[in-house]
Amino acid sequence: MSAKREKIKEHQLQGFKYFKAISGLLENLHDAGNTRDKAGNRILHMDQYMSLLLLYMFNPICTSLRAVQQASELQKVQRILGCARASLGSLSESARVFDSELMQEIVKELGEQLQPISSHAKLDDLAGILTAVDGTLINALSKMTWALWKTEANAIKAHTQFDIQKYVPVKISITEGNGDEREVLADNLESGRIYVKDRGYASLALFQQILDSRSSFVCRMKDNTVYECLEEFKLTPDALAAGIIFDKKVRLGCNDKTKKQLSVPVRLIAIKCTPHIKRYKIGRGGPEQGETLLIATDIFDQDADVIALIFKHRWTIEIFFRFFKHVLGCRHLLSYDRNGIELQTYAAIIACMLIALWTGRRPTLRTYEMLCWYFTGMASAEELQAHIARLQKQD
Repeated sequence: MSAKREKIKEHQLQGFKYFKAISGLLENLHDAGNTRDKAGNRILHMDQYMSLLLLYMFNPICTSLRAVQQASELQKVQRILGCARASLGSLSESARVFDSELMQEIVKELGEQLQPISSHAKLDDLAGILTAVDGTLINALSKMTWALWKTEANAIKAHTQFDIQKYVPVKISITEGNGDEREVLADNLESGRIYVKDRGYASLALFQQILDSRSSFVCRMKDNTVYECLEEFKLTPDALAAGIIFDKKVRLGCNDKTKKQLSVPVRLIAIKCTPHIKRYKIGRGGPEQGETLLIATDIFDQDADVIALIFKHRWTIEIFFRFFKHVLGCRHLLSYDRNGIELQTYAAIIACMLIALWTGRRPTLRTYEMLCWYFTGMASAEELQAHIARLQKQD
């Protein structure tokens, strides 16, 4: 028999300073979801529920919904978050009652307060907001029948848009595990962005939708991509130094039907790279990496080495996924309901934005580790502040 888990104590919880930056925005949600509360006796309101989710994000000692419920019993939590003791029933109900779409405005307001903290001099003059796009799978419980992924397994997919220069996620959409990444992105396109994508998003129809939304794309193509060369550009010394093999203006597609899916020619750049050989098959992922990367883009007014640099920054979203799952605890879902999972992911977005607002600099993996030590009480606030002061701003 496993040992009984001890209740959480006040001194074990940290991160309350973050709530000063978010409490004013969350107050606007206080009366949300009260239409069914005819008697006016609701105890747990939406702003309080979201604050408790943020408390979960900032404290690794909280590992479950029951731990969140225990934390709500503490006087310090009740005083700072302005909430009363919450029952498990109230927390479970909140995941279904409070509309997750209401969080979009909160995320937008916080995002407007952020300044670019991660950039490169060559990326300063880009016309759009660099936005990496990808999805990550999270194992789901067998009770979540809507999340059926394979015959034997359940999973959800978190389709994420990540602001590369502010180093924060700006949107996460939840679907079942086999949700089509291209369809999800097409439904969530915005103007003024440069969508940076891997080859799973390589679709002529999607490229046209991005252009129609007045945005741009930088997308890795499959190695066997068919195209017609219209013009070849001369490579600059910087392009050669960046490993550029060729830079062409092309028409993508193999016949008249596919060519009509994309109304304009695009730029195709080949970059020399180190092949990534898979040591074993796991039944997921694409083909093995060859010796070149093919990158398609509609951006013609930047040097080829800048396009290569843009695609290189796509890797930042992979680092975020590790932070999202392992530090913010989003490998563990607090709700079976899709709306409840969306509320949890919005809390994760806000947590990332609050950390970026506080540090004002690009956090490293070491920063994530220091935050964990701080949140568990092993590092003092002074030690964390000293670490942040040593962070170097990125050129």
